[in-house]
Amino acid sequence: MKIKNWLIGSALMLSGVSSHAALAAVNLNEVEQAVKQAMQRFEIPGLAIGIVENGKVVMTKGFGVRHLDTPDALVNEHTLFGIASNSKAFTSAALAMLVDQGKLSWDDKVIKHIPEFKLHDSYATREMTIRDLLSHRSGLGLGAGDLMIWPDTNKTMAELLEGIAQIAPASSFRSKYAYNNLMFVVAGEVVSRVSGKSWHDFIEQEMFAKLKMDDSKAAFSRIPKSNDNWATGHVPYDNQLTPMFVNYLEDFRGAGSIASNVDDMTKWLQTQLAGGKLPSGDVLFSDKQQVQMWHPHITSMPSEFAKENYNQQFKGYGLGWGISDYFGYKKVGHGGGILGMVSYVEMIPEKQLGIVILTNQQKFSALMAIANEVAEDALGLEDRDWVNEIADEYFKKREKTYQEAGVVKLEKSQASLPLQNYTGTLNSAWYGDVVIEQIGEELRIDFTRTELLKGRLEHHSGNTFVVRWDERRLEADAYIHFSVDKAQRVSAADMEYVNPKITDFSFDFHNLNLKAK
Repeated sequence: MKIKNWLIGSALMLSGVSSHAALAAVNLNEVEQAVKQAMQRFEIPGLAIGIVENGKVVMTKGFGVRHLDTPDALVNEHTLFGIASNSKAFTSAALAMLVDQGKLSWDDKVIKHIPEFKLHDSYATREMTIRDLLSHRSGLGLGAGDLMIWPDTNKTMAELLEGIAQIAPASSFRSKYAYNNLMFVVAGEVVSRVSGKSWHDFIEQEMFAKLKMDDSKAAFSRIPKSNDNWATGHVPYDNQLTPMFVNYLEDFRGAGSIASNVDDMTKWLQTQLAGGKLPSGDVLFSDKQQVQMWHPHITSMPSEFAKENYNQQFKGYGLGWGISDYFGYKKVGHGGGILGMVSYVEMIPEKQLGIVILTNQQKFSALMAIANEVAEDALGLEDRDWVNEIADEYFKKREKTYQEAGVVKLEKSQASLPLQNYTGTLNSAWYGDVVIEQIGEELRIDFTRTELLKGRLEHHSGNTFVVRWDERRLEADAYIHFSVDKAQRVSAADMEYVNPKITDFSFDFHNLNLKAK
């Protein structure tokens, strides 16, 4: 590729044409090579990619299989994946449509539309606006309260609103960026209250129908039984890749429950890159509202990797979109993650370039590598072997992380109380009940609203135990520290990650603040 670029660049210099401008075309053959290379290096069973350039869809293609155990079930451009947090931009766009219709304002107070909405802080409750919901500046911490919706819980919207009021903030209102899913769940409820339709119906009837996103659904349960063209997630655990079905974050609603494919998502990219104008020529939302969605409302520091590799100078979050600079160009995008499944959307508006990548494996670095390869020609960048560079760095860090993982090793462990002293029901004001019971010679823990969070307690030292979940693929082992009263019975408990560099932030055990009932 370096020789090819030099030859083309030399010819263009002789003709007086800018090589930077003329190289603005995606090399689809090299994209396919990068996809196959990434799938091999990162052990990805199935992947689909869509590319939009200069208003046209130039690629929608599937690779590999939907399920590792069914080699005949191939991924194609119509295969549905859970797009997870890439759903957030749809929720923001739904609100933009309602703003265009004069039914609300970005600066409306949330309590105007949801009177029972309440945060732990009364000032934040009173002042929280629609744009605050969509820009991760509520004051709540990273993933705070996610255990109400993750993994696969059974709480109603009313229960979620009650729980949100009980979550203590991690910073002052509007002072700091901290990614939070629950505020987008609330934003989806605003869509429902203002439009008179459920968030699911609004997304499907008012957006997917107009976008001609014919296969997409607002939740996994809404996929017709007749359509079996959907992917299963795959989780690497104990040096083996295994299928693991999850329901595409059904409980996340406006924060992450959409199922879509690259054929449909390229229509979404076309509309975004056209300032809200549909491929049909009709308008989904105005360019005035897109300016709001693509404007940074809160900033954070670029990573060292981004600064060194992308020349990134700034990083921020708009309304449902991440915004940064990428080799001097404005980049708008988002990632999404489910157990065993990740997605990525990226746009370079100045070059009219859009990329969507959907996979049924959870190694997000693979998607970044592919996206960089796509952008390389379109932006006239220096040739780099992005897949191997990023894979080498990823596996180096992963090996180090797993070598350092595990419970803290103690020279001497203190004895515990009799196991029965730890039994009983603990309660989190926002999550609900967590039951500790003794079965034989073992303590068991049961998060009563979450089917996947059942496990055993392994003694560590004193009144500290390690929670070993029955579903080992969660990779979410946690310490539980019991506090006892004068009668040596449990009065409270706190939890924290065993492996914070491995466990997904949505397992926010540290926020539970458990008290004995």
